[in-house]
Amino acid sequence: MILCIGATPAAQRVMVFRKFLLDEVNRAATTLDGAAGKAVNVAKVLKILGEQPFAIGFLGGDRGRAIGALLQNREIDSEFIVVPTPTRQCITIIDDTAGTQTELVEESHPVAPETYEALLGITQRRVGQCRAVIMSGTITPGGPQDFYARCTRLARDAGALSLVDAQGTLLTSSLAERPGLVKPNRKEMAVTFGCDSANQEALLRMMRELCERGAERVVVTGGRESTLAFNGQTFWRISPPAIKPVNPIGSGDAFTAGLAWRLLRGDDLGEACRQATACGAANALTLMPGDLDPEDVERLAGEVQIIKP
Repeated sequence: MILCIGATPAAQRVMVFRKFLLDEVNRAATTLDGAAGKAVNVAKVLKILGEQPFAIGFLGGDRGRAIGALLQNREIDSEFIVVPTPTRQCITIIDDTAGTQTELVEESHPVAPETYEALLGITQRRVGQCRAVIMSGTITPGGPQDFYARCTRLARDAGALSLVDAQGTLLTSSLAERPGLVKPNRKEMAVTFGCDSANQEALLRMMRELCERGAERVVVTGGRESTLAFNGQTFWRISPPAIKPVNPIGSGDAFTAGLAWRLLRGDDLGEACRQATACGAANALTLMPGDLDPEDVERLAGEVQIIKP
């Protein structure tokens, strides 16, 4: 089992327009509704890849109930804490003519402090059955900034792989607990550590520093740019395949799922990043985040290039 922890799931709506015009009435050619948020996306992709995810977090209101029902229909196990605040909604606007994807994100709402203790309690109960614990994204406003650090400690004590996909204090506080892998993207590296995201040498130096501070492995994703990976000894640069994206939202989450999937199967970090990159690219070929096709993953993996910088 792979525990997928995320405090801020979302009801996801994708609206496709032939041409989207600001300050005009726009009529969508296609509208899709589903469940998303980083940890939910990770769980969806892991299920498609044949793994056994277990999603935990907070859900509230009608949107929360709809997300719970969708995961149940997909046979994704979960244990969510019901909170009085409604689950947020995110809307993706796709303009076919311009080839753009615009994400409108509703901020999550605060929850009572004791709900995080309850969520940590679920983690503690479940972690002994898990091969990996994945912590994804932001937490609710005012939430404890050491939450991922505490989850990382539980994973380490249970002998499970811990993977932190976050930025800011959520990421830096986890380093003292020696996470198995941290996975910020280039922008998150710049925001968190003040390094130039376009300067590869600066990124490599910071990745080495993160390993010295406690991370066993560091992966820095770059969207259409190359991904950098470091296991404490060896660096890799992974170049994504050339695709025409339909909707890239959630591709970082698909990468995270693919990374855990392959590391748990014994791949070294470079090869795991090849497969993870293929998962991210396959996700970008679909309208709804986390609904990738495994055949696309297999095909695109052969087009990923890996070199040592």
